[in-house]
Amino acid sequence: QVQFVESGGGLVQPGGSLRLSCAVSRTIFNIYGWGWYRQAPGKQRELVATITSRGSTDYTDSVKGRFTISRDNNKNTVYLQMNSLKPEDTAVYYCNRDPRRRPPASWGQGTQVTVSS
Repeated sequence: QVQFVESGGGLVQPGGSLRLSCAVSRTIFNIYGWGWYRQAPGKQRELVATITSRGSTDYTDSVKGRFTISRDNNKNTVYLQMNSLKPEDTAVYYCNRDPRRRPPASWGQGTQVTVSS
């Protein structure tokens, strides 16, 4: 069963930046697409960004131009660079499979991102 370990979250002021990492294990990492999701308090989990096995990326409208997803196939790791953070980006961030190809697997613990002054 694939496993995800997210890290890199924290408290940041509006306009600040964070880089999230997701270590993926127990799978053949480089042949699959991956995604970053987030869940804010009282809201459903939403897909934020995806990256295919070939490196093509896609983003939800609210983060376009601010977030960048990337992958390192040598380290089995997916990254999310988040710039110009806004309070509405506050959420627990998770990584998982690209849902356009395969349904999500069991979720990791996520990493908390809080944007506040």
